[in-house]
Amino acid sequence: MTITAAQDVDEAVAVAARALREVADRDWTGAAAGLEWSCYDTAVHVADDFIGYATQLTGRATDSYAPFEISAGPGATPAGLVRVIEATGGLLSAAVRTTPDDVRAWHPYGMAGPGGFAAMGVVEALLHTYDILGALGVPGWRPPGHLPARVLDALFPHVPRTDDPWRTLLWATGRAELDDRPRPAVWRWYADPVAAGRLVLCEVSPHVAADLHGGGTGGFAWADGGPPEGTRFAAGMVTEAGEAGTYRPGWGTYAIVRASDRRAVGAIGFHAAPDADGRAEIGYDLVEGARGHGYATEAVRALTDWALARPGVTVLRATVDHGNTPSHGVVTRAGFTKAAEDGDNTVYELRRT
Repeated sequence: MTITAAQDVDEAVAVAARALREVADRDWTGAAAGLEWSCYDTAVHVADDFIGYATQLTGRATDSYAPFEISAGPGATPAGLVRVIEATGGLLSAAVRTTPDDVRAWHPYGMAGPGGFAAMGVVEALLHTYDILGALGVPGWRPPGHLPARVLDALFPHVPRTDDPWRTLLWATGRAELDDRPRPAVWRWYADPVAAGRLVLCEVSPHVAADLHGGGTGGFAWADGGPPEGTRFAAGMVTEAGEAGTYRPGWGTYAIVRASDRRAVGAIGFHAAPDADGRAEIGYDLVEGARGHGYATEAVRALTDWALARPGVTVLRATVDHGNTPSHGVVTRAGFTKAAEDGDNTVYELRRT
């Protein structure tokens, strides 16, 4: 896998460099299309990401980026920046080739292996080349279709596919319209979603949660007119935690995405991070048309397995209204047992074995 992933990096860098070299005689001081950065700074950003991704792999980083950044040398021309992109892209390719497949390193969008960081590098090369070219009078640039197709498979499990992977990637990153779907106001990729049988669970970070809570899509294609109200409420909790500085990655809300059509059908997550005794509470919500298919049970099992594998977590709780018969069945099938009666609710628990 790492050889193919490294080859994708090499090809993306070569395609980007060839296109950017054609416009190296133009003024790169203006803003890149759709960005606040200048074309010049966008090119430096690409090189900085290549180096950052490479050193996450070589340094086996587990909690943050290494504290450094690169900059262009004094007087560097656009042609010089293209050389920098080629050189740093080669370093990322080399790191991907020499890193074992089972290595995982930190990224704010999820832990990733060499294939994941390779796909991120391809995204940076292709999208920012498109941004720069669009600002310099070369609209409609397209890379070879197999590159965005593989990127979508690696990082965008939540994006429904079309017969035009490049246009789909542009839509998924807020750069273009696609069919009848509104352009997402926010977006992110998912390097490490939680696999859940017929589903994947994509963690909703605070900036995505703010869009969901405010009435947006969060960058997801929703089934049955979703997201449901409970999902928007849960997104509000993530937003508040982010604003208060108490948000802990992994312990918020996840969109439940149906793998068969890559549409979001609801949300699942935690009310807060585990307390001092290692206790956390889980909740979930599905659009009406997705109920009765076993999706909630699969999602609860997968996320509870994920949570109980984390150090220090001792018990998970779920609170269910007495009259909510389907939810009683969901948590019971997922391994929870009754622990207490609390007014109109039953409290269930699942303990670490």
